[in-house]
Amino acid sequence: MTFAETFHTLADNIEHVVKGKRDTIELALTCLFSEGHLLIEDVPGTGKTTLARCLAASIEADFARVQFTPDLLPSDITGVTVYRQNTGVFEFLPGPVFANIVLGDEINRASPKTQSALLEVMEERRVTADGTTHPVPRPFMVLATQNSVDMGGTYPLPEAQLDRFLMRITVGYPDHASEVTVVKGAGTTPESLAPVATAREVAELIEAAADVQVADALYDYLVRVVAATRSLPDVRLGASPRGSVALLRAVRVRAASQSRPYAFPEDVKALAGPVLAHRLILTPEAELSGRTGTDVIEEVLATVELNSGARL
Repeated sequence: MTFAETFHTLADNIEHVVKGKRDTIELALTCLFSEGHLLIEDVPGTGKTTLARCLAASIEADFARVQFTPDLLPSDITGVTVYRQNTGVFEFLPGPVFANIVLGDEINRASPKTQSALLEVMEERRVTADGTTHPVPRPFMVLATQNSVDMGGTYPLPEAQLDRFLMRITVGYPDHASEVTVVKGAGTTPESLAPVATAREVAELIEAAADVQVADALYDYLVRVVAATRSLPDVRLGASPRGSVALLRAVRVRAASQSRPYAFPEDVKALAGPVLAHRLILTPEAELSGRTGTDVIEEVLATVELNSGARL
């Protein structure tokens, strides 16, 4: 199958369980094929964990789930080195992070020390233990969930951790018809889904997406969009060059998912919010007035234009 066919076959499969959320599903898949990590943030009961489990179930790959709790230790995630008395050598026992898809459920319930155990592996795709590095498999994706209203006993994710997530998305409540369908088919679970792609196929398509052509004018536009987040009075800290690179990867995947060999400015506009908004730190005054990172991105997209006369 082509990139677009595989992409939409996966989306169709997930939609058997996650009803009425096609746009959200496609964003999650865009993140997967961009070789990035996904943070799903929403109120309880909207299907955050279900979406993550459905994505994992749709791919024939290693899957691990970690329920984050205050007493979770870093070694519970990355693994631990043990001494084998019968052989007289130290052996590294890999933790759940050594899977293709890792679900970190309620990630903000773990202590900052445990959260930081993911920093290296999310950025460098390897774990260092006792001076030895251990690579994780490819594809590798961390899907993390957190509730946006249940703050009791939680530890907010630091900026360095947020910046390692390629996207932050919400699921939201379904529309009436979709919720009726969900209630009627309450027995439909992620476990009922059959895989429609393999880890090897996903890895090959990640490579294929990198071949999507991007014109110099679009590079210029994308970077100006990101740079504009750093100069607004409501923003204390704008998106970094890591955000520019992340947006470019996502733009290429969106173009490939629509069977296009080249990217459009519309791809940048469609993905700037999910990729950039969570990377912004607003001023206290802006936060008190109710401004959000998404509002800032919308303002940037409304003011930054493609250079006149540019060729795409």
